[in-house]
Amino acid sequence: MAQIVECVPNFSEGRRPEVIDAIIREIQSVPDVRVLDHEMDKDHNRAVLTFIGPPQNVKEAAFRGICKATELIDMEKHTGEHPRVGATDVVPFVPVSGVTLQDCKVLAQELGAEVGEKLQIPVYLYEAAAKSPDRENLADVRRGEYEGFKTTIETDPNRVPDFGPRRMHPTAGAIIIGARPFLIAFNVYLDTDNVGVAKRIANAIRFRSGGLRYVKALGFEIRDRGLVQVSMNLTDFNLTPVYRVFEMIKSEADRWGVPIVSSEIVGLTPLKAMIDVADFYLKFENFSVDQILENKLLGTSSPREKSMEDFITEVASSSPAPGGGSVAALAATLSCALGSMVCRLTVGKKKFAEVSDQLGKVLLESEGLRERAEQLVVEDTESFNNVMRAMKMPKDSELEKEKRKQAVQEATKGATMVPLQVMELSREALRLVKVIAENGNPNSISDAGVAAAMARTACFGASLNVRINLGGIEDTEFKEKRESRMRAILEEVDNLYQETIAIVESKL
Repeated sequence: MAQIVECVPNFSEGRRPEVIDAIIREIQSVPDVRVLDHEMDKDHNRAVLTFIGPPQNVKEAAFRGICKATELIDMEKHTGEHPRVGATDVVPFVPVSGVTLQDCKVLAQELGAEVGEKLQIPVYLYEAAAKSPDRENLADVRRGEYEGFKTTIETDPNRVPDFGPRRMHPTAGAIIIGARPFLIAFNVYLDTDNVGVAKRIANAIRFRSGGLRYVKALGFEIRDRGLVQVSMNLTDFNLTPVYRVFEMIKSEADRWGVPIVSSEIVGLTPLKAMIDVADFYLKFENFSVDQILENKLLGTSSPREKSMEDFITEVASSSPAPGGGSVAALAATLSCALGSMVCRLTVGKKKFAEVSDQLGKVLLESEGLRERAEQLVVEDTESFNNVMRAMKMPKDSELEKEKRKQAVQEATKGATMVPLQVMELSREALRLVKVIAENGNPNSISDAGVAAAMARTACFGASLNVRINLGGIEDTEFKEKRESRMRAILEEVDNLYQETIAIVESKL
């Protein structure tokens, strides 16, 4: 599966289309980078771009976009409703496929170092890339905005940037760079010009004020429309769905006698988020995403949307794939899922307040690993099919035989690397499970133990697939390196498992 990262930079310009067009041209100048969407808001004086591509290409595109914004946007002349600290205000990297949140964290750190050194702009890392807990929340990092940063960056110890000089760039200000899971930017417009109503509703629904867990919200006045807006970031639409947010805003607005005029999605959104809304309001019975016509026509139904029964039936069939490699990857997926479950049964509970921040981070990592493990379930089958296709190549002439041999060797190497990735992922999952066993809700300690067992099983099962594939590879150097790597991981996983199970046993 191709490695794809999404980047969603926010630029402090919403009134001059020619400026955003110039930034987009810079981003599009990088090979294999595709701009999916861009939106401008005159009241916020802000533009949001969305582009995707291979990780390093996306990082380069982000840097070029920042350079152009630095050239064209002067923060000394900027006004707008939305909080901001610089010409390029915030640059998040988001894992899409074939990459993890950890990979995006590395991208954020690399870009931050480059921006700080080459452009002399102070850089602050946030979310998963943050170097300290007090900089994880974007609102906390941005507090005081551009004007506040100007007066405090050189004297306030809490304003020391992660990269770059300890002074504002004369025109570009500062920049915030990070890594985060996918979020939905969702706005609701209210039929009043009283911005106090929007701010009170935002205060009621956002998590930090006691509202919905995965909602960040602010209230703004939209002067040219005579309305106010509740502007939100929904950081996990699966756990806090769009319809729930909308219903809570509607309820709060009713208290003030204010009707909702409309709502909007800024940028792109997953289809599932909209299906969930339709399902809620239309009260579907037994609805499945496989009933979406476009999914069937385009073949876009995700492997994760197959039922467990379908997968087990495929494994039990006479087809050699999916086989042991995919089952090992599924075991890793289940290990991560159980670890995430224990985290969610711990985070947010008063009695576990001291470990909530720590396990909140573990949860993000665990979910990133789970998503990647799900992909590996499919990739293992695909790699086996690649070997089969190579085996079926013609072999009538000596040239055809040589081409076939080379193709088989390369495909077999690929089929070796997938289970090796499963082993590495299982090791990382087990490291997280150990932390979960030590700090998680003790009522779920048996679940942590099963998560550890599944991770160990996944690793051992994947190692068998590595070994059988290595047997068919003639490249001695390749074989020796992978076998050495495999054995090192097995030893490490065995030690981690023993340590984790000892913790579990002590709490049973």
